Amino acid sequence: MPPTPPRRFRAHPLALAVVFALPAAAQPPDPAPDAVPSPVPVCPIGATTCASPKADWSLCKPGDLFDFYVPDLPRAGDRNAAPTDITAQHSRSTDGNRFELQGEARVQQHDQLIRADAFSYRRDTTAWTAEGHLRYQDRSLLLSADRGSGRTEPSQSTLENVRYQLIDARGNGVAARAVMPDQQHAQMTASTFTTCDIGAPQWHFAVRDLTLDREEGVGRGRDVTFHIGDVPVFWLPYARFPIDDRRVSGFLYPTIGYSNRRGFDLTLPYYLNLAPNYDATLYPRLMTHRGLMLGGEFRYLTAGSAGELDFTYLPDDRDADRDRGLFHWRNSTVFNANWGASINLNHASDDRYFEDFGRSLNTAATSLLPSSAYLNGRGTWWSASFGADRYQVTDPELPGISEPYRRLPRATFEGEKALFGGLDWGVRSEFVAFSKDDALDGQRVDLYPYLAYPIERAGWFVRPEVGYRYTGYKLDRDDEDTPHRGVPIYSLDAGMVFERGFSLGSHAWTQTLEPRLYYLRVPYRNQDDIPVFDTQLVPFTFGQMFRTNAFVGADRQADANNLTLALTTRVLDDASGEERLSASIGQIRYFDEQRVQLPGVKPTDWNGSAYVGNLTLSLTPRWRLTVDQQWNPNSDRTDLSAVGVQHRFGAEGVLNLSYRFRRGFIEQADASALIPIGNQWRIVARNNYSLNESKTLERFVGLERDSCCTAWRVVAREWVRNVEGELDKALFFEIEFKGVGAFGQRSEDFLTRAVRGYRSRW
Repeated sequence: MPPTPPRRFRAHPLALAVVFALPAAAQPPDPAPDAVPSPVPVCPIGATTCASPKADWSLCKPGDLFDFYVPDLPRAGDRNAAPTDITAQHSRSTDGNRFELQGEARVQQHDQLIRADAFSYRRDTTAWTAEGHLRYQDRSLLLSADRGSGRTEPSQSTLENVRYQLIDARGNGVAARAVMPDQQHAQMTASTFTTCDIGAPQWHFAVRDLTLDREEGVGRGRDVTFHIGDVPVFWLPYARFPIDDRRVSGFLYPTIGYSNRRGFDLTLPYYLNLAPNYDATLYPRLMTHRGLMLGGEFRYLTAGSAGELDFTYLPDDRDADRDRGLFHWRNSTVFNANWGASINLNHASDDRYFEDFGRSLNTAATSLLPSSAYLNGRGTWWSASFGADRYQVTDPELPGISEPYRRLPRATFEGEKALFGGLDWGVRSEFVAFSKDDALDGQRVDLYPYLAYPIERAGWFVRPEVGYRYTGYKLDRDDEDTPHRGVPIYSLDAGMVFERGFSLGSHAWTQTLEPRLYYLRVPYRNQDDIPVFDTQLVPFTFGQMFRTNAFVGADRQADANNLTLALTTRVLDDASGEERLSASIGQIRYFDEQRVQLPGVKPTDWNGSAYVGNLTLSLTPRWRLTVDQQWNPNSDRTDLSAVGVQHRFGAEGVLNLSYRFRRGFIEQADASALIPIGNQWRIVARNNYSLNESKTLERFVGLERDSCCTAWRVVAREWVRNVEGELDKALFFEIEFKGVGAFGQRSEDFLTRAVRGYRSRW
């Protein structure tokens, strides 16, 4: 759990602590980096996701500081160790106790500068007054007032008609009166705060009475009004908020949305700071079509554990006429350097929960809800685990047979260790007890010890390996059947890397040629009497051609007398080291019939697998082409085809076009884009169309606007929400008041997933 919650009411602590930055205040921290970042860099071509930037103030007026700002004050060093310099056009003292400074009076101690038309000071009472154009500056703050008075011992100050501005962070405002009874407390009346440009606030907070308590790290405001322009938007009679990094209980920003399944959707979280190492958040959620849902989150952190508990509960759903809810517990525990535990428990009230209430734009399509609990160990050459896992079907259209088996318990052990003379020994093992309602239960043990002799040299490698795989079962049947399978596995993996340099014009390049051979021999064993608990055929890819088994899971071990032939070439830019081209092609040549299959699948007698080809081409930093192709010579047809083009334009623009085809499953076309319009507006859109079903699977369009202190985004989305083909529509709105927080349903994660290369500005 992080030291501070990521979601909370966050008025800027520097802005709210402005009155503490007076001559008697403690020295402020070293300056922060420049608050105006450099232009947004181009997201790397081909990147699936792009990191979101920090708060971007580049659209604000450059150098927009008060006109009395002095740029050459010291920015570092110890103020308390520096002397105090006092200058004025005229100064006098009649008794050695009362001092008067007139005409551009100036008091400076290192980075702290105070100026006024006139100062007076009494040595016996330490009282001071300042009249006319009082101006204050340090490394983090600018402040002006009509007049001020106070004492230095004890530190007390009162200022009238205050204007303030933060230097390194964003923030400015006014106050009619500011009173500091001591260095730990302050009261302000008729104060405001905004991060917008001076004199042109798009929004601001107005507080009638504001109290700041540095000892507790909190601020308290009465009669708090938030304005957009000059229009009051919401009002609170009382607000309590943090002014430093300490956590404070209070309301968080609401999330707001609308969909045709839930209606108007409003969540107003309340954060509870219970202790330094645990906290909680309550989530009342009002949906006009469903009712009031209650939710909560509890987070904890101990010396060896961290985790969170979440729940939601909707009594008597208006649409479904039943109670709905969700439970989640995640925990991670470290016992010592080698052992730990992980828990991830989930349960939904019914199989349509995520379809109806998916909180984010990404969770509405959850089909299987996993739960697991494991004890995990790891050493220098070994790893082990013991625990259990299960899945809950959360898609009503999935047949019951598709529910995975519960694995309770499940234990694994893997290790690999060097022996002598370059010989390696290793083992992979697993024990599982399977159970499932209305299905055959049983236990399975799977052991695979092996010996390998890897030889790696500059430009080539050879790895021979021999192992023996034993898989045994104890099935819960009347005959107490105990089928088993034992089979030796032999493999030889070898490859070489050739390279040559060449030039195109004045540019130097390096090309590699990387042939690779992989021979696999696994004798046939009849496995028709072995049940299938958790085994599937691995999707055929370039990397799958170098595996010892065509299946994932221990219920089937494919027989093999195969030779994989593959060739890869790359072109590297010598100047930057970047890979501009990568192309691979390969095929498995079968010397025997492929007899081991899943139930219902006939054996095949092919001479070779499909040809697998991959191509990635990035001749410029702004264009990228990817091609994945599989052509099956046995059927003389294409089994898989995927083509994608990405183009980046400007600093942020991106266009993606793709086509995906897998025989018997999907044929889709996809287009998505992020289009900047000027430096403030952006359009984001996607259309995913199923060619074999002749319908749109998902489409959305969004509009974003970014300005100095405000950013907003609206997204209209339509998508297929279940396998029945039913459509759902929703409108999402989000607005951020920079430096304070955001309202609405966060859509950044959804857009990052949907539009390859999308990068949020905020």
